[in-house]
Amino acid sequence: MTRIRMRANGRLIAALALSTAALTTLTACGAKSDTSADADTAGGVKAGAAVTVSDFGGMDALVAAAEKEGTLNAIALPPDWANYGEIIKSFEAKYKVKVEVETPDAASADEINAIKSRKGQDRAPDVVDLGIPFDRSGAAEGLFAPYKVTSFDKIPTAQKDPNGLWYNDYGGYISIGCDASRIKTCPTTFADLLKPEYKGKVALNGNPNKSGSAFGGVYAASLANKGTFTDIQPGIDYFGELKKSGNFIPVESTPATVQKGETPISIDWDYLNAGYADQFKGKGVDWQVAVPTDGVYAQYYSQAINKDAPHPAAARLWMEYLYSTEGQNLFLKGYARPVLLPSMTEDGSVDKTFVTKLPEVDGDPTFPEAADLDSVKAVLAENWDKAVS
Repeated sequence: MTRIRMRANGRLIAALALSTAALTTLTACGAKSDTSADADTAGGVKAGAAVTVSDFGGMDALVAAAEKEGTLNAIALPPDWANYGEIIKSFEAKYKVKVEVETPDAASADEINAIKSRKGQDRAPDVVDLGIPFDRSGAAEGLFAPYKVTSFDKIPTAQKDPNGLWYNDYGGYISIGCDASRIKTCPTTFADLLKPEYKGKVALNGNPNKSGSAFGGVYAASLANKGTFTDIQPGIDYFGELKKSGNFIPVESTPATVQKGETPISIDWDYLNAGYADQFKGKGVDWQVAVPTDGVYAQYYSQAINKDAPHPAAARLWMEYLYSTEGQNLFLKGYARPVLLPSMTEDGSVDKTFVTKLPEVDGDPTFPEAADLDSVKAVLAENWDKAVS
């Protein structure tokens, strides 16, 4: 990949380290017309109550039930995010199930709102892809259905709910992306971003109170400024200083803003920034990617099934696909580190070509506890707007 250089074995070590460590209100669309959630499966249980593929009578029976439903309602899955575009096309080619993606650029908070506001409706999301701490809070509110994919036991204990309410899927490191065709010297640390030469050029991917990637950016900045997993205030203060200096701009970084030059420096997940380097190659954008050494922060995104999914069989088939070798390698192809990378490396099923293209990372990541996330989320909600307004 352009402009990202490192030793191949270093990429593998960093990837394994990560994998082994721990819409505003949506409008209603009518009552749910699909009654498949009430239908008994071949295994003798209702599709909406199935907790393993054996409850359907095996994989073939699950496929048949999902194809009978014919549709999967998804939300917040941009095609250029972690290779979701190819993942969706591959799923649709493999199974006779159409994936309907609503509001691709929605944030994790919007996904939770969609489950709540569309309960009992046929356009409710069947599945959600969530950043922390939204997976934990959604489970605590009783929004998700327990389901253990076939590869559930291979997912590290710290990366899943023991009952299968959610489990991590893919992840990455907070990174700094920079258009070298517009920026003379690209920053590689959070300290660099404070330099006056970057005035009006630094952006986040959304609001950290709603967006998992922006939340990760503030967390990483906190760690770079003597913060801890229980103290995010230094990160908030850092962005306040960055805003006061004029360097931080209140523009959500997206592929469109990157290509137009509106956000020439973007703090985002490394797999997104790495994807931009490929996406805009030859289009006048020379996108470089660096994982800041002064604020190394890694995070996974989790999958969960809506407890009241209108297409419960399709939702479970989607989960099985994402956690299959094929699905996990497709995430890896999009520069995201799949949660099953350790076991796939051990059994030889990982695509090593994709592993060697991962951005360089120094050191092993550590992860906050659920209680840490709860405490810093409250602090962020209280203080973020005051710091950057």
